[in-house]
Amino acid sequence: MVETREIDPVEDLLAYGHPTTPLAWLRRGDGIVAVGDGMPAFIRVPAGSGSMRSALIAEEWRALSDAADIDDSVNLPGTGLVGFGALTFDEGSVADSVLIVPSIILGKHQGRGWITRIALAGQDLPQDQPDATLESLPYGPHWAGTLGPGAQTPEGYQASVHAALGRIGAGEVSKVVLARDLAGTIPAGSDLRRLVRALSTGYPDTWTFAVDGLIGASPETLVTVDDGTVTARVLAGTIGRGADADEDVEASAHLASSTKDLDEHQYAVQSLLTSLRPHVRAMASSEQPFLLKLPNLFHLATDVEGELSDGSSALDLVGALHPTAAVAGTPTDAAVAAIREIEPFDRGRYAGPVGWIDSNGNGEWAIALRCAQFETGPVRASVTSSDAIAVTAYAGAGIVAASDPETELLETRVKFRPLVDALA
Repeated sequence: MVETREIDPVEDLLAYGHPTTPLAWLRRGDGIVAVGDGMPAFIRVPAGSGSMRSALIAEEWRALSDAADIDDSVNLPGTGLVGFGALTFDEGSVADSVLIVPSIILGKHQGRGWITRIALAGQDLPQDQPDATLESLPYGPHWAGTLGPGAQTPEGYQASVHAALGRIGAGEVSKVVLARDLAGTIPAGSDLRRLVRALSTGYPDTWTFAVDGLIGASPETLVTVDDGTVTARVLAGTIGRGADADEDVEASAHLASSTKDLDEHQYAVQSLLTSLRPHVRAMASSEQPFLLKLPNLFHLATDVEGELSDGSSALDLVGALHPTAAVAGTPTDAAVAAIREIEPFDRGRYAGPVGWIDSNGNGEWAIALRCAQFETGPVRASVTSSDAIAVTAYAGAGIVAASDPETELLETRVKFRPLVDALA
């Protein structure tokens, strides 16, 4: 049973989330947040499941949606039956891919607010927190985390870039995206909503997410489905912002005219168009990328839009589009194989799909960038001591024939900045 009712908009959705296991999807103050820690349903798909994980989750979600009794008088994006998802980058990852359906969801969209209550078959809807008395949870004390070199050191990363350039020179790949990691700890019991709020406030134009311990702020939309309209945004090609307005102009001009970055971007755009074309009609994209300005860097960006032609759900399209050339490389299969061999760690959910889906197949999915995995809650795997929680952050850069190892290392440092600053 699912029931959605309109309420006065909640100013701070995160204040109603669980402090140590928040479940949230936010952008420009709007979004959806699970209330407390009520999570009645998980779809969890581990490695070695025998099929593509996004396809397995899509199949289970379709069955769950078909069987659900939904009373939704609001009918806005994120109302009715909704699942929050985080999938692994690589089908061979040892991490789990998940879709979580919480008991209570608060949402806000363009000045309207709602509450959704969800119960499993045979159970009553959660009524212990009526709309009029829904209480926020006070934020816990401020905290700070520490991050240092992970499995891939700065020197090791430059060596990996050299290895990738060798494969590009040999014709194995045209582009390969290589990541590196930072590892550290935060105090046990830290209110992770503070990190989510810092990212959402500092980077309002990104998708800020918290799903099963994966927290980040991604500027890149993998795919959005809204009543038959499909949109996606490709980001590839990056440069750090300048220290002042003059340096900003110089940096943006350099990026806009960089053959290396324009080539990298074109690989990513063509990869997305090729994957999306069988599912849409009247597809349109700009001929030239535009500059996307974020607080700490510039990206080359291209928006793509089309009309769904085959009834695919957002999760179906996630399976068709992931991994994109923007986070894997070109050709995709060869690039993923190279990543497995060159990177000294399992990416887990970094650069994988993260987002939400509703019972009509609508949803918003981003690529999990500028993110970190906190080993907490149901997936708690490794804690260094009883008073610390392990955290691993990730950042990557696209390697093409004109790449310079030191420059690519500097790009990852710029991309780490949102998380490193927020954790500090």
